[in-house]
Amino acid sequence: MKKIQYPDAEMMAMDLAYELASELKAALKTKDRVTFVVPGGTTPGPVFDNLCGVALEWDRVNVLLSDERWVPQNSSRSNTRMLRERLLVDKAAAATLIPMHLEFDTPEAALPDLSRAIGPLLPIDVLLLGMGKDMHTASLFAGADRLADAFAPNAPLLMPMRNDGTDEPRLTLTAPVLQGAMSTHVVFAGKAKHKALKAARKLNDPLKAPISAFLKGATVHWTPE
Repeated sequence: MKKIQYPDAEMMAMDLAYELASELKAALKTKDRVTFVVPGGTTPGPVFDNLCGVALEWDRVNVLLSDERWVPQNSSRSNTRMLRERLLVDKAAAATLIPMHLEFDTPEAALPDLSRAIGPLLPIDVLLLGMGKDMHTASLFAGADRLADAFAPNAPLLMPMRNDGTDEPRLTLTAPVLQGAMSTHVVFAGKAKHKALKAARKLNDPLKAPISAFLKGATVHWTPE
């Protein structure tokens, strides 16, 4: 694991956007299309604000969320809505958004259609993950109902996830899919999350600290602010 500390969130957003763009450009030199997986939440927003204006062949980039809350796409809690407003604008509007949500009542009902769409796009070329103070990443929460299934070596591409601490069902890429990424970055802000990262590395148990499963070979970007 490589760790980079930034003086503030603005510098982190600019530098990380540049690094992600560089990796996407490099991947596009070897493949016709590349798959870029990104998180929801608040921290990645400024990164996307910088990245969306970078000149690269966005029309050859597939953008996919690492996870999604099972809410309508116009909901303020929708990660898809955030992507449409913060990343898939300006030059990045030419990218192809791969849905992580369909108009079904439950994530289980959407699994066949979503899996068929996502499967041919793997492995992930560039992966950006977030992290919570509880050491979760994507929708892999300690204590979630199907966490062990999502970490199984034979896990399917997608796993519905329910957790007492979340307001709605979620759908997440599973651990084998995320671990198969060619390049992995983790981004977070705040001293509390930095403390959580240290705890996760010490625990080194994906069922107690899910982020720990994705740190080997990753670049961690953080700012105390």
